[in-house]
Amino acid sequence: MRDFRELKVWHKAHLLTLDVYRATQSFPRDELYSLTNQIRRAAVSIAANIAEGAGKNSRAELARFLQIALGSASELEYHLLLSRDLGYLVP
Repeated sequence: MRDFRELKVWHKAHLLTLDVYRATQSFPRDELYSLTNQIRRAAVSIAANIAEGAGKNSRAELARFLQIALGSASELEYHLLLSRDLGYLVP
């Protein structure tokens, strides 16, 4: 078991989550419960899964949660691409 706060990957995921929250503040109100929510949940999921995996007792369990975090990162990437194409994010 490790302290997730000491992991560089968790720290970067946390900073990404903070950036995502800032970037989505200016999204249209009608996206609040759809795209904005999905983007924020995907970003939070990355850091949360890293933290959860760090709290497990084996490397195999940590690896499984890192894979889940990677899936959330891919989901977030798509949502951000969609947001850019809809004009919500400036490249």
